[in-house]
Amino acid sequence: MLFPSEEIRLNLPDAEISYFPNFFSATEAQQYYHSILNTTHWQHDDITVFGKTHKQPRLTALFALNNNSLKYSNITMHPSTFTPTLKEIKSKIERVCNIKFTTCLANLYRDGEDSNGWHADNEKQLGRNPVIASVTFGQPRFFHLKHRTHKELRHKLLLENGSLLLMQGETQHHWLHQIAKTKRKINPRINLTFRVVE
Repeated sequence: MLFPSEEIRLNLPDAEISYFPNFFSATEAQQYYHSILNTTHWQHDDITVFGKTHKQPRLTALFALNNNSLKYSNITMHPSTFTPTLKEIKSKIERVCNIKFTTCLANLYRDGEDSNGWHADNEKQLGRNPVIASVTFGQPRFFHLKHRTHKELRHKLLLENGSLLLMQGETQHHWLHQIAKTKRKINPRINLTFRVVE
């Protein structure tokens, strides 16, 4: 079970971000990784950026307790119902952050070429100050942060297997984040981002 000492608070202005490096044990993380990888109907959407349309550099899937779709970057995703595995993971996270999540966006980064460009999770349907809980299973990847107005403020954090990253408060108003490409030969990573979609 989680001990308070395992929470690492990032000392960044205009942000409320906590990192739990060993939120899930190595055994749990491996079991969850294989379960999600093999039971998820992954989709490969087109994305339009700066007027150009191409395949999103990762695979995705959406799950929800309701029928609310998720809209971002001109993509509208329609949810499947939560699997027992995802419900179990969600329940463990909710005990820490005291919020009931409705939705989970799953991302499969197949290799180092798969990425997620600079963005904020600030869609209106997420509410004014959204709580985003991000879980990593599989390959650790670097999570980059940069401040919107103070360009010199940047931070890089390695999201490890079995870790939980919690972003809340006004973080999405002031900070952008990304998972950058890497030339290194690496294994796949599954990322689950839990949120409340209104």
